[in-house]
Amino acid sequence: MEAVAFSPSLTTSSFGTSATAATEKRGSPTCLSYAPSNTLNVRHLAAFHKQSHLFSKSPCRPFPSTKTRAHQSTHGIFLPRLVASLEQVDQTYIMIKPDGVQRGLVGEIISRFERKGFKLTGLKMFQCPAELAEEHYKDLSAKPFYPKLIDYITSGPVVCMAWEGVGVVASARKLIGSTDPLQAEPGTIRGDLAVQTGRNVIHGSDSPENGKREIALWFKEGELCEWTPAQAPWLRE
Repeated sequence: MEAVAFSPSLTTSSFGTSATAATEKRGSPTCLSYAPSNTLNVRHLAAFHKQSHLFSKSPCRPFPSTKTRAHQSTHGIFLPRLVASLEQVDQTYIMIKPDGVQRGLVGEIISRFERKGFKLTGLKMFQCPAELAEEHYKDLSAKPFYPKLIDYITSGPVVCMAWEGVGVVASARKLIGSTDPLQAEPGTIRGDLAVQTGRNVIHGSDSPENGKREIALWFKEGELCEWTPAQAPWLRE
């Protein structure tokens, strides 16, 4: 950088005037600083904070402390990792109901979850007893359709599945579609494969808590398989 030297005869008044001019211009990219050797240095300070503390009597706020800058930098660097660490792997219980089994839709339904990228950890065909059906649908026991629902679920074999993945509960609900197939969006399982609520083909857990409860209800110890799909690195970073 270029330096401008002052003679020893520099007066106090002229120094004060120059300092004032420098102070007024400190918001610009170029600032003036004074060295002990009476040499006026012109330095480019664009990389510094505009509110410089180069003049000890300046009312400007000094630079943030090292601790503060380190704190801000830490958040900037590690926030994505923090968010990633908060991703929760959930489990959901999916059941193909007797009408789905009778209509030969088992392979079609399983393939939709597989293509989505979720991991199948439990699978079995099962003839549901009335006691199990009543426990599963106990929150609907006061509904007028409850007896017909129990008869329906126990009328033939069902296919029980446990699926695992980040956000699997909410995503599975979207894949399944609305309870009423006529209100379900095209592309969903119910929207494509069903026409009536009483024959809506499939059940899916409505919360992570219910997912765990229903899997424990329909699968015995040892019936779930822990494994790592080979495609896992190609699904998530």
